[in-house]
Amino acid sequence: MASLSHALHAFQAGGLSPNEFFAEVDQALAAERNDSARLLEILSEEHTKIPLPPDVYAEVHRRIEHLAESGHAENDDQTRMLIAGAAPSAHAAAPGAATPEAERVKGVGDTINGRFLLEECLGFGGMGTVYKALDLRKLEASDRNPYIAIKVLNVQFRGHPKSLIALQREARKAQTLAHPNIVTVYDFDRDGSMVYLTMEYLAGQPLSRRLRAPDFHGLPYPQALPIIVGMGNALSYAHERGFVHCDFKPANVFVTDKGQVKIIDFGIARVFRRSEEEAEATVFDAGTLGGLTPAYASPEILEHREPDPRDDIYALGCIAYQLLTGAHPFGQLPATQARAAGLRPQRPKKLPARQWRALRNALAFDREARTPTVAQFLAGMNPERRVTTPAAAGIAGVAAVALVALGLLYFREPSGTLGPGSAPPAVIPEEEVPAIDEAPATAEPPTAAEAPATPPLSLAAVTPALARVPCSAFAASVEGGTLRVEGYLPRSFGVTRLRDGLGAIPGVGTVNTDVQTVSDEKCPVLETFGRYWTANHQAGDKASVRMDGNRRELTEGDRLVVDVTTPAQESYVNVDYYALDGNVAHLVPSPRASANRAPPRYSAKIGTFAEWTISKPFGTELIVLVTTPEPLFDTMRPEYEARPDYLRAVDERLQQIAEKHGADKIRADFVLITTRARGG
Repeated sequence: MASLSHALHAFQAGGLSPNEFFAEVDQALAAERNDSARLLEILSEEHTKIPLPPDVYAEVHRRIEHLAESGHAENDDQTRMLIAGAAPSAHAAAPGAATPEAERVKGVGDTINGRFLLEECLGFGGMGTVYKALDLRKLEASDRNPYIAIKVLNVQFRGHPKSLIALQREARKAQTLAHPNIVTVYDFDRDGSMVYLTMEYLAGQPLSRRLRAPDFHGLPYPQALPIIVGMGNALSYAHERGFVHCDFKPANVFVTDKGQVKIIDFGIARVFRRSEEEAEATVFDAGTLGGLTPAYASPEILEHREPDPRDDIYALGCIAYQLLTGAHPFGQLPATQARAAGLRPQRPKKLPARQWRALRNALAFDREARTPTVAQFLAGMNPERRVTTPAAAGIAGVAAVALVALGLLYFREPSGTLGPGSAPPAVIPEEEVPAIDEAPATAEPPTAAEAPATPPLSLAAVTPALARVPCSAFAASVEGGTLRVEGYLPRSFGVTRLRDGLGAIPGVGTVNTDVQTVSDEKCPVLETFGRYWTANHQAGDKASVRMDGNRRELTEGDRLVVDVTTPAQESYVNVDYYALDGNVAHLVPSPRASANRAPPRYSAKIGTFAEWTISKPFGTELIVLVTTPEPLFDTMRPEYEARPDYLRAVDERLQQIAEKHGADKIRADFVLITTRARGG
């Protein structure tokens, strides 16, 4: 029996992850399968000494109960009596009463709604338990990735009259937070009294497991920085949309096997910028269910003050400090107690002074003294680049393009003439920004003696591999054993990793890439237009956008002029500038340049008379061309607007146009430019 007691003690002391804990529990059950009554007695004793989380207790209890019901117990009557008498469990039935199937706590081995088979317990949160589940419907359809994650609302919340509202709000909020560093949420539903949330399954481990490992004493600054930036990017994105996480902690940070950082559980996130109707007192706030972690909560959250982005910044500072040192900055004390005790965090060893100032400011107990935005925190932590977000820049600095004068759109004749001596713009492959690999990767194909003959290389073999790259847009061609790929992918994925994966495809001898990397904050743009970019570049008559004179580095005050070519069909031209501050400047059409209808295969020079000029913020920005067979919108949109709002609207509209005319009638092209301050 010592093994079960050991597992319970180790878990309660934080020495075991959920996976490790249940692995030890299963070993104990296998060793003592003929004495389930004694196992239940041990569970009850340990739970009485130090109460386990309700769902942990319920899951262990269920496994022992399953052992008894399967006929392995020697004294079935005694077992049933102990099950009925185990009052600490929220799910235990009254003596002599059967537990209805719909009300029974479900766990590993059970099926939810006849569709999701729970295979593994992944972790526990303030509001629910997360399981790895096999989607039987996807399995039946031969889906290559049939696994999802399911978050089941905790036992103590199931009886709450508004528990379903809580999960529905979580699902709706999380679905609006489409970002590479935020877990993708699919839907919510219920099975009897149990409510649950479905989301993408991630292979990896929560950051909390790494931080509490016995041999973890902190990471060097260069190794910790990518994790800090990933967390910060996710929070900054959420803050831009009016959400505060409110329960940000290491257990809600997931690091995948591929090294990607994902934030999970926006379950008690509350809107800090509310509309009038949302501000009504009847609006349900999941924070009232009490799910938060005191060690990472700001003093203001603990004092039940109105949520603010700076509350998440305090939690982010605590986690960053723990990443760098292996210890919580205030010894796991709640912020209010640490403040009352006059505690001050010690500077991490080898952390530069500038980064220490940024970290120390994030850990301020006073909200007014705390770093105001995640962008400023990341800028202080990362000396190599300036991070700018809409929350930091504001509407006043909305466009990297200053729309100074009227913009006119002139179309050239098919011969490429707008006036004497004018020449049509050439479509020139874009170079990688900020850097392109100098030479293609080459993999020597195996000889006939070394490997069996492989089928000739085809695009059909390449397309699935390219489709698995997140946040990307690719066009590929095959000639013999040579594979050529152009397009865009996230910088966090990397060109080297792309080439290595493509080089492993049977039949590939040489991989040539003309691929540009983009920062993760541009992923929503690629996800909206990527499919149309791919179709455009696989077609014979491309629509294209490029900078006048092929310039892609512009300085503050420079004029912005772009060349556009249209496909072999009458189309409506839309040109948008995606600025670093998170907004979109509509170049064409706009209130100042409304003419955007173009005949087939025409060319246009945009900005010749508009005097659009470059202004801050500066960095790598994106210009997007979209051509459509009918107007993209029935009414004129403002000259600039928030990027998330526009992307949602344009994605919905493009889908309508694709259903009516066919997706091949929609074309998209991108150009990346780098802008700098004058004298910078």
